[in-house]
Amino acid sequence: MVAQQDEYETIVNTTVIESLLNTLIETGGVSLCLATPDARPEPIVLMEQYVGQALVMNLSSVDYLLHHLQGGAAFYLRGQAQGKVVRTPLLHLTETRHSGGRFLCCSDYPEALDVLQRRESFRAELRMGMVVLVGLHGGNTAIKGELRDLSQDGCQLELPMAASGVLSEASGPLKLAFTFPDGTYFEVLGNARHRKTDAERHLLRVGFNFVEGGAEQERQIWYFVCEIEREAARYKKEDQGDRQPSPLFALPGKRDGASELLGRRDVKRYATPMARRLVKVAAYLNAQLLALQQGSDIDGRQLSRYSDRILDLHEEDREALLFASRCLFPEPLVVRHGIAVAIHLLDLVGVSMPRELRKAIVASGLIHDLGKALVPQVLFKAPHFEARHREAMSEHVQLLLDRLNNCQWLSASIAQAVIGGINERLDGSGYPGGLSGADLNELSKASAVVDVVEAMRRDRTDRPAKTVQQIYRHLLQHPNQFDMRWIKRYIEHFKGLPVGSLARFSSQQQGWILRLDAKGNPTEVLLAPQAEPPMRDNVGAIVQGNVTERLGRTIGEVAIST
Repeated sequence: MVAQQDEYETIVNTTVIESLLNTLIETGGVSLCLATPDARPEPIVLMEQYVGQALVMNLSSVDYLLHHLQGGAAFYLRGQAQGKVVRTPLLHLTETRHSGGRFLCCSDYPEALDVLQRRESFRAELRMGMVVLVGLHGGNTAIKGELRDLSQDGCQLELPMAASGVLSEASGPLKLAFTFPDGTYFEVLGNARHRKTDAERHLLRVGFNFVEGGAEQERQIWYFVCEIEREAARYKKEDQGDRQPSPLFALPGKRDGASELLGRRDVKRYATPMARRLVKVAAYLNAQLLALQQGSDIDGRQLSRYSDRILDLHEEDREALLFASRCLFPEPLVVRHGIAVAIHLLDLVGVSMPRELRKAIVASGLIHDLGKALVPQVLFKAPHFEARHREAMSEHVQLLLDRLNNCQWLSASIAQAVIGGINERLDGSGYPGGLSGADLNELSKASAVVDVVEAMRRDRTDRPAKTVQQIYRHLLQHPNQFDMRWIKRYIEHFKGLPVGSLARFSSQQQGWILRLDAKGNPTEVLLAPQAEPPMRDNVGAIVQGNVTERLGRTIGEVAIST
């Protein structure tokens, strides 16, 4: 339990003391702690007070402590009263009676009470081995996390990086749903406040302030705080002796969802080994997204590191990397899109370029859309996207370029071509500069084609995901906006049914295209029983070699938002 000693205020007014103790008696939730270094809270019942004389308690729940207390061991009581945390000075038992199976005990009457005014600083921390699952609900999205600490006014959660999307889109309180090991379920509304990232472990630490929910919510949360502290005390020593476990943490059987805990284990959910290696890049981008929102610049050292990682993975197995970019569905859309653009742009234009130029292209592709976190999020929820919305959103490009101060290694011309030019169009209808024709360099024109293909392959609020054939038709029908040479190069390079497409075969089976021959025919397919984004638990066997003989000819693509 965390609370600063100097935050307590000592109350000596007898009327106030009586009022606070009456509240503890009426509301319950009182804990007894021995005055020892490893003291742990134990729930008791405070029954009566005789002002200036004695307190009466039922200690039946801590009968194993009675021999210590009757031997003169000092203790103190603690509870919540009138929105404050209240603690007595050290007390001693003066009388013990065993009546009707209950242990009724009297103690000294406190001459003063310590009151913690800032109750949020009184915080119960979960120790290793204590698991409370928390669902973070925003819109139609639910993210699973773990509780790290709890106070009367808020909590800290450990969440996967994918939660950054829910947090960045939130315009009001989010629902937090707690599930304790014994099945106890509790919901509360909270506003996200403080955020810290752990890119190596793919985690966020997010602090929430609870929305006021009335006396019943306060009572329940205080009970949880006391029980967490009580259970945490059992982990302080290997020999737990006669320490009684909290009923909240009693496991009735195998815990559902235990395999879905956070950290590195979550990586196992991704469909392929290459996708699991790509998750660290996604974790970096998630962390960078939040850092930008909190006023930081792009972390140049980390961007360099993860751009090198993509180059290495591409040199190792380009087709496996192309498919892996389709397997990141748990990540926020802006992260998935940035990774897919970086990989496909590298594959399209970077073959004969020096490594430093390829690295700059990858880096620019990864972050090109992160500036969208810096514009008002209400723009993305507008029912009708009007000219004023477009103008406001177009500011994301310059807002991001202004945050590249720590990226001295990144070629300014490459960054300007990709980040600054990816949204421009040949006819001048693009943004942010409304550039056209000869004002656009080749890399900007190529980036625009890659960006549109990747964007149209994913669901948007105003339209569903498109098949590659539909996207190709759209590009070819707009030669005034997109460079026809780069459209043709893209189609020739990635083929009519690219790696990462969900193909439908004449055998009525469907599968993800993993590899193609020089003519664009599939040579390796990952079977997909359901038309869902590829994850480890919804894909089947790999078919290699003569795919046509095994599955029949390809008869089309199933549009899936990846």
